[in-house]
Amino acid sequence: MNKYENAIKLLEERCGNGKDVDIALATISLTPNASGMPRPAVRMVCAYYEDGAFYVSTDATTSKMMQIRENSEVAVAGLDWFSFNGAAENLGWVKDEKNADIRAKFKQVFGWFDEVGDEDNPDSIVLRITLTDGVIIDNERKYGERKYEIDFMNKTVLQCSRQHGGCP
Repeated sequence: MNKYENAIKLLEERCGNGKDVDIALATISLTPNASGMPRPAVRMVCAYYEDGAFYVSTDATTSKMMQIRENSEVAVAGLDWFSFNGAAENLGWVKDEKNADIRAKFKQVFGWFDEVGDEDNPDSIVLRITLTDGVIIDNERKYGERKYEIDFMNKTVLQCSRQHGGCP
């Protein structure tokens, strides 16, 4: 396997295979800081990972979705030693026929979904976060490297260097 395949295998082991993963989701707030500059807004969300994207059940009227409508660039991070940038997209009502497979996975992955998913509410939507780039750390060096700087778009891993935090 090449470094990209190893990095993806590590990510899938930690976040994929039908796991409910808590991630921090950062957006750009609609309210600037005191000097008028944009500022981040972060919150914890439950997600599942599959094929280069995290999927989140949420409400279309939340502040995160209002922020995403203005700027779809987001960042995610997890306690499993990763942080990634991505593009967020509202896939629409969770009960829309085009979301049937995702809805079924929500029901399977999220033990709470049937009780609090509010799927009869048309504002109950699927948020997809397609990963673009970022870092996953493997302190155990399970696949050889300690740090993988992943470019999801080009399906590559950057070569480690001191400039990028190095690989000891």
